[in-house]
Amino acid sequence: MERGGVVWLTGLPSSGKSTLAGHLARELARRGRRVELLDGDEVRRKLTRPLGFSREDRDENVRRVAYVAGLLARHGVLVVVAMISPYRAVRAEARAEIGAFLEVHVACGTDECIRRDVKGLYRRALAGEIANFTGVSDPYEPPEQPDLVVQTDRESEAESLGKLLGLLEQRGYVEGGAGVAWTT
Repeated sequence: MERGGVVWLTGLPSSGKSTLAGHLARELARRGRRVELLDGDEVRRKLTRPLGFSREDRDENVRRVAYVAGLLARHGVLVVVAMISPYRAVRAEARAEIGAFLEVHVACGTDECIRRDVKGLYRRALAGEIANFTGVSDPYEPPEQPDLVVQTDRESEAESLGKLLGLLEQRGYVEGGAGVAWTT
């Protein structure tokens, strides 16, 4: 059985987590890896809908996703999680629970996140229409010692994906040298 694990992408809203996670999941599948993508927006719609955006609810959301991701990883699946997951303490809980956990900080300046925000959430949060919005009225605690930092406001998607694949190759989750089939 292949070695399972969790690649946890954390960052501000609109930093590029979901985009990068999608590219990574497709590339891992192309390489023959058993992979599952758990995207924060989709998880909220399907699994954790009743939870709100208080700190307690956000932490519970992360705990539930970590539980599911851990189950999949134990069965040899490489799980790619794309969630804001704004608080360090609950991300540390997820790492401790899962074990085979790689924390990736998807770093992007707030101005670029605002520019990318197709849903208009930053605009609404800055106008006071959305409470508890991460990066505006609620804090985001970047990882202090992530396994990897990708800077999506300075790197191309291909460069960030290459760094992610390099980390997975280095840690023994995928074999190197397969090249990347770039699709957008």
